[in-house]
Order: sequence, then structure tokens, then C-alpha cells
Amino acid sequence: MIKNLNGYKIAVAVLSLVVVIEGLFLFSRKPKVVVTKPVVKKHIAVRAEIAIVIDDWGYTLNNTGILAKIKYPVTLAILPNQKYSKIIAQDISVEKNREVILHLPSEPVEKMGLEPDTIRVTMSAEEISRIITKDLENIVYAKGISNHMGSRVTSDEQTMGYILNEVKKDNLYFLDSFVSPKTVCAKVAKEAGVRFARRDIFLDNKKDPTYIRQQILKLKERAIKNGKAIGIGHDHKYTLETLAGMMPGLEEEGIKFVLLSEVVK
Repeated sequence: MIKNLNGYKIAVAVLSLVVVIEGLFLFSRKPKVVVTKPVVKKHIAVRAEIAIVIDDWGYTLNNTGILAKIKYPVTLAILPNQKYSKIIAQDISVEKNREVILHLPSEPVEKMGLEPDTIRVTMSAEEISRIITKDLENIVYAKGISNHMGSRVTSDEQTMGYILNEVKKDNLYFLDSFVSPKTVCAKVAKEAGVRFARRDIFLDNKKDPTYIRQQILKLKERAIKNGKAIGIGHDHKYTLETLAGMMPGLEEEGIKFVLLSEVVK
């Protein structure tokens, strides 16, 4: 009995010694330091700049949710005095990567229904000044003006002179939507000393995603060729969804998206 008890005490002593030794060993070990490498964003060389302009905002708010998914710079051309014109202009003007311009209703050659206070070639300088002043009060924080339709107006030097005098007076820029091969906008803008740009590609003359993708690729090629390009789309679901899907890939190819004011001269 005593022999067994002594053996038991020896076993306990040995076990205790082992525990102490292991504890000292573990205590003496230095904790492993985990080094986290910083995430380095891949540098992409810029090959060209593209400004995207989306026309005809103001009728509804239907596509504002899709627009919010686009994190790249986009310029909105807002029609004046529509139901949602003012609220869209106010909200968008304070958002990051957004710019607002007045989309000025202008007389076309074709006979069609026109917006109230459409600029016509028969109007005087005073009438045009009154309309543009009122429109700019509706489209607050506008950085520039573009023509909505306007194939007749943009081909008339006198009328464009009246319009561009107002543009210059308000220190804005002018975008020629380029709806007529007879446009005189560039000539008159240069004479008036107004910052100016011209549309390169319409993105959505057909409301078809495949067509829109093809037009966006044409815009990319035009931008690479010339260093920059301006694409105009419209407040349509397919246009905005297609842009949202393609812009990240185009950025990976070296396309930098910019606001319209960054490409006007």
C-alpha cells in the first residue's frame, strides 16, 4: 500500500514537472507577427478621356435609381420647366461625379411638337434672353447649355449669336448636340469667345442594348483616336444600364471618364 502510494506521488510529481516545463516553453515563445501587405491599386495608364452626357431629364424620376449605380462622372442635360426639372437639377448638382447643364429646346427643321418657349429663328435677342434667363432660374447650378433638337436654330448664325451671347454673359459653356451638318455653332462660339464642345457619338438612337453597346465601343475608338470624345445618350433604362455595365471595363482599358466641363475648350 505504501509502495503504491509512493509510486503515485512520484507520478504526480513527474506530471507536474512536465506541465511546468511546457508552460515555460510556451511562455517563452514569441507571438507570431502577421504582416498585412497594403493593397496596391493597379495603375492604369490613361489612353483617352470620355465625357458622357445624358439628355432629356425632367419628365420623370423613373431612372434616377439606375443613375445612382453609375459611380463614374456623368453630365445631365435637363429640360427646363418640366415636372421634375428643378428637383433633379438641385439634387444632382451637389452629388459627386455629376454636372448639370440646361438642355435648351430649340427649333428643328422638321415639323413636330415643340416644348413651351422653344427658341425659334424668328425671335429677337430680347425674347431669347428672356427665355434663357427664365430657364436658368429653373435649372439651378447649370454649368453649360446644350441644344435640344434645334437643327434649324444651330444652322442660323444670327440666332446662335443671340444664344451664345447669353451663354457668355453667364460664364457658361455650350455643347453642340450636332443635329445638323449645317451647324454654325463652332464658328459663332469662337467669334463670341465662348467655351465650346461638339458631340461625337449618339449612343441610343435605337433603344436596343446591343446597338447601345456597339455605339459605346465606337465612342471608345473615337476617344482613343482623338484623345477625347463626347457621347450623348438619353434618359432611358437600357442606356443607363448598359453604361453602368460597360464603364468599369472601359476604365480597365485606359478610358478615363470625365465631366463635360473638363473637355470643353
